Amino acid sequence: MPPVEPLRRVTVFALGGTIAMTDTGDGAVTPTLSADQLLAAIPGLSATDIAIDTVDFRKKPGACLTPADIAALATEIATRQHDIDGAVVTQGTDTIEETAYLLDLLHPPRLPVVVTGAMRNPTLAGADGPANLLAAILTAAAPSMRGQGCLVVFNDEIHAAHRVRKTHTTSPASFSSPDGGPLGYLTENRPHLLNRRIHRPTLPTAAPETSTVHIPIVTVTLGDNGTSLRALAPHVDGLIVAGFGAGHVPEELIETLTELAATVPVVLASRTGAGTVLSATYGFPGSEQDLLARGLIRAGYLDPLKARILLHTLIGLGIDRVTIGAAFSVAGGYADPDSWPWPDHLHKDH
Repeated sequence: MPPVEPLRRVTVFALGGTIAMTDTGDGAVTPTLSADQLLAAIPGLSATDIAIDTVDFRKKPGACLTPADIAALATEIATRQHDIDGAVVTQGTDTIEETAYLLDLLHPPRLPVVVTGAMRNPTLAGADGPANLLAAILTAAAPSMRGQGCLVVFNDEIHAAHRVRKTHTTSPASFSSPDGGPLGYLTENRPHLLNRRIHRPTLPTAAPETSTVHIPIVTVTLGDNGTSLRALAPHVDGLIVAGFGAGHVPEELIETLTELAATVPVVLASRTGAGTVLSATYGFPGSEQDLLARGLIRAGYLDPLKARILLHTLIGLGIDRVTIGAAFSVAGGYADPDSWPWPDHLHKDH
């Protein structure tokens, strides 16, 4: 008689969000449902043979979550890593592309962490929360997901946290990965990876002190004369510049950016939503070559929101400017992964 396989074990951490929202009586919805109530709404969950326990970790809209909430969550997940096979996080979709990447940076264990939620709350026809949560649980329980870090599962697609973006305000198919596409899909309740993350860099602690760190994103626009940038400059600990195209700004911003980059880390990203910031193509004043020569840090493939999460966390850890530059070169996809400043926190899946 073949040995009986032990049940896979998954913990669901509920943080609130649309997936947990109900009508409180005035026609508007707010987060009220517990993790157990979310599970009770999933048809066929008992047929999965997955042992599930729940933690009502927060009960907030996605817009109200903080880096401290996510750092505390990463710590809590790490304390359970030897007792479970995977973790699922349910939360509001407003900030998933940021919280998932922060979790990915702060989660060294090989244990899969899967973030999901809903675009349609439970009071609406076609609410997508139950299907997304089931898909997330199945993904978190799959042995093939080990070593892939934090994943985002929506609409039966599996996305890497460092690439995923929310691209629509209401569509159930809102989440996509413009640079590279999904890592995989769920078919007939089975998760399948079509490609894998070969290197996954993480940070050396899950407890950065970011409560007083101010890292704004300045999005460059047509005719920008630098007034907003000059007003912000004296009050920042670092800055993300969401530039035109491959990393360009109007000439009027150059002087302020040069002065600011001499005092705090300034990261040059692109506002376009896909592709990398270049380094050696354009040479006009305000081009990527010009700005990088003036001390700005290249974001590479990291979009402005992801770049802000990385810079915010590094500054919260007290990391120096040179090391910040080295971290961005790896996280942004334009340097050898082995040059990650914390080699013991570079996870290789090959």
